[in-house]
Amino acid sequence: MKSESNDKCSSEKKTKASELRSAFEIFDAGFFSDSTVLELAKSATEINVPIIKANRRLVASENGGLSDPSCLIFNPEWIGEHAVKPNATKKFNYPSLSGLQKPKAEEDIAFMSVLELGELIRTKQITSQELVRIFLERLKRYNHVLESVITVTDELAYKQAREADELIRNGEYLGPLHGIPYGLKDIIAVPGYKTTWGSRNFRNQVLNIEAWVYKRLKFAGAVLVAKLVTGSLAYDDIWFGGRSKNPWNIEEFSTGSSAGPAASTSAGMVPFAIGSETAGSITLPAARCGVTALCPTFGTVGRTGVMSISETLDKLGPICRSAADCAIVLDAIRGKDPADISSREIPLLDPFSVDIRKLTVGYMDDADMEVVNVLKEKGVNMVPFKLNYTVDSVQGILTFSMNVEMLAHFDEWQRSGQDDAHEAQEQWPTVLSCTRVIPAVDYVQAQRARGKLIREVKESFTVDAFIGNATDWERVCLGNLVGLPVIVVPTGFKNISNPEGARRRTPVTTGIYARPNHDHTALALAMAYQSVTDHHKQRPPIDNLGPSDTI
Repeated sequence: MKSESNDKCSSEKKTKASELRSAFEIFDAGFFSDSTVLELAKSATEINVPIIKANRRLVASENGGLSDPSCLIFNPEWIGEHAVKPNATKKFNYPSLSGLQKPKAEEDIAFMSVLELGELIRTKQITSQELVRIFLERLKRYNHVLESVITVTDELAYKQAREADELIRNGEYLGPLHGIPYGLKDIIAVPGYKTTWGSRNFRNQVLNIEAWVYKRLKFAGAVLVAKLVTGSLAYDDIWFGGRSKNPWNIEEFSTGSSAGPAASTSAGMVPFAIGSETAGSITLPAARCGVTALCPTFGTVGRTGVMSISETLDKLGPICRSAADCAIVLDAIRGKDPADISSREIPLLDPFSVDIRKLTVGYMDDADMEVVNVLKEKGVNMVPFKLNYTVDSVQGILTFSMNVEMLAHFDEWQRSGQDDAHEAQEQWPTVLSCTRVIPAVDYVQAQRARGKLIREVKESFTVDAFIGNATDWERVCLGNLVGLPVIVVPTGFKNISNPEGARRRTPVTTGIYARPNHDHTALALAMAYQSVTDHHKQRPPIDNLGPSDTI
């Protein structure tokens, strides 16, 4: 009797699977197996339908689409004919560090700021080749612990360093990034080197493309020493070589797909790195690893030569140890990329010249009050603040926006079955399989809901900036959908339950959010806070973990 029941159940499942596969043929997606289509039907019911209904309630109640137009607007501008706004390309006025002396210990050199290292280069107290040697040694020394490096670019680094030193000898100084080593997240292409996207499917891929951001840094005289870990296909911290760890606690993972840039910068393996953010990929690992990082206004930095997840969300930004360093790096990489129609000449003010006493800054319920009090003492008008909006499907809107655009970029990857070899099966393979059954009309409804969210946030943004938790998922989604720049700032540490003698701690951070195109405001406030605090100068205990810690 039991056997008959099992046979009947199995027969019903096969019939249902067959029907579903026939339905998928309409989407030209009949390549899924029986077990997969049954799981997709379950996922679509549990995940997709609630989001679809929420977006319909928000923006699809009236015919004609006039009241809530999409935030996705066709740009008729022809590439290369962009009109530059006045002062859009004016360089920032960096502070002087006259009298700075080179430390004796290489460990101290490794944790100097970009500005400080630049001054040592400018005054010929150190050469770029010396810096390259120091940081290459650290990259190789600590990578076996942190698993944060994919490719060390020794040959290129020394070549670029020799060129930088030759310019200095000839009396030519390019600015504060001249001769400074750095790392790139390995979704950014550099000719002659692998660009693996963190995936075993692409681990031998060489893209003979010079990414725009790499060109900008090369023009500024910076020296590439490593391609750093990206989570596989820019999702979290799992990649084909392992899983990147947090230098402050090696039993904890870095989290976020810019895991390598954040961990390597935190550990003094590079002075700065370039990460990317679609939904938390800069902010989350920066917070976990206790570094300062800027997720800039969408369109500030060109994305040519960079693996794309979502063309309406992807951003490149600096991961550094201080806000001043973030400003310096941003100044070098910002501007119109002729091949990226989303990039713009954003007329940022000089963050080093912003008078913060003229600013009104809100603080949310989850703001770090030390930051609030420090800025208040510096003359900033600090007021309680809440960001009000009625859109109740923010996370769902981001899910539809990111996943649909991601699947468009990796359609063949899924169709050819390469997703079966993915490092983390519960990540992109599961997500993108479910995405296959999002109707186009409901993707558009999500964009209309996104437009509604943008208008509501704009109306509610009554301050120059606000301070709040940088890792709250709802806020991460909202900030990326609206295009708010945010800088993650270390504000202290919490003790954790350590083995006896261990020095591991958990970094505490906060976020400073500004209006779109006002990255300078967030940077200026962060620099003001860091001018009287030293949380961002602390070093993780990777050389002195304690007697109970093993590597």
